Amino acid sequence: MSTLQRVKCQAKAHPLAMDAVLAAGVLVCMVAGSFVEPRHRDSVSWALRTPDLLSLLLIALSAAALVFRRHAPMTVLCLTGTVSVIESVTGDPRAPVAMSAVIALYTVASTTDRPTTWRVGLLTMTVLTGSAMAAGSLPWYAQENLAIFAWTGIGATAGDAVRSRRAFVQAIRERAERAERTREEEARRRVAEERLRIARDLHDVVAHHIALVNVQAGVAAHVMDKRPDQAKEALAHVREASRSALNELRATVGLLRQSGDPEAPTEPAPGLDRLDELTGTFRNAGLHIEVARADHDTTLPAAVDLAAYRIIQEALTNVQKHAGPQAKAEVSVVRVGPHIEITVLDDGSGENDTPGSGGGHGLLGMRERVSALRGTLTTGPRYGGGFRVHAILPVKNRTPGEDPA
Repeated sequence: MSTLQRVKCQAKAHPLAMDAVLAAGVLVCMVAGSFVEPRHRDSVSWALRTPDLLSLLLIALSAAALVFRRHAPMTVLCLTGTVSVIESVTGDPRAPVAMSAVIALYTVASTTDRPTTWRVGLLTMTVLTGSAMAAGSLPWYAQENLAIFAWTGIGATAGDAVRSRRAFVQAIRERAERAERTREEEARRRVAEERLRIARDLHDVVAHHIALVNVQAGVAAHVMDKRPDQAKEALAHVREASRSALNELRATVGLLRQSGDPEAPTEPAPGLDRLDELTGTFRNAGLHIEVARADHDTTLPAAVDLAAYRIIQEALTNVQKHAGPQAKAEVSVVRVGPHIEITVLDDGSGENDTPGSGGGHGLLGMRERVSALRGTLTTGPRYGGGFRVHAILPVKNRTPGEDPA
């Protein structure tokens, strides 16, 4: 830490002591100036003189008042200004008592606003200069009178400049702190969004594959004694579904790795190009599915493609879990203008339970995915039995601030 920085720290820690040191310095300067008398003849010269006792008393009083300049700046200015006026009227020759008034005026200007500085500065300048010109023994245009006018103006201007710089630095500091808080809030928001997205992916993966494993395991247990070949086939499907679940879990959890961690996931996110593979897993589990596509080989953004795949996956998982063993499902993917429409229907009796029961998060996850892409989702029971999931997703991603059509 440099010497200047240490002095600033001491001044902030002990302001009254620093003001006392300043008052002592001003006292020394005023006393020294009171023993010198300027001459104005052919050239400027100086001579020693003995000051009056009253002048020394006024010097001591004004210097002592400066000790409290930060606690009561206006009071100190009034006191030092009054003492300066008294010295201007009674001193012959004058002692430089006005120096204390200049310091007090500087303090007022550095601690108040600009309009107050203008009013107080003009008043102080007028009173001190006017009393010196009107009541002193020197002519009104004397150098000492003009010096009072100049020094009071300098004191007010310097104080206002210090106050402006202090306010500017404080504004910069507050702006930097506000920007730092904004960055931290944005980082927390992004972390929360990423956690929500990963939670949705984990739910979709686990719910889909565990439902298939559950169904196939039930089939295997049912036909194990009478039809071992079919039980073996069901167990093979269980193995395949569990392997797929592990692979997708590994890819999803891999998103949580740090940038320097090994084995980062490289497999692309699933999309509608894997729709046949997805429906095949449900058909192997015994669910009858019909697929109709009229999307004309539309190339979708990665986020929209993944959302469409996950919506179909979650809807078929709900059909498998809730619609009953004899349910049939219909999946349609249609391009309609600037949107892609995903529809999943089933004719199940719902004898197991309804898709929204049981405290699951499937429908909520679908709704959050669609809302994140500025799409729409409608779900509900069909007239005559069954359930319907209908999602409309934009073919092109829209920014959050863009107004949807």
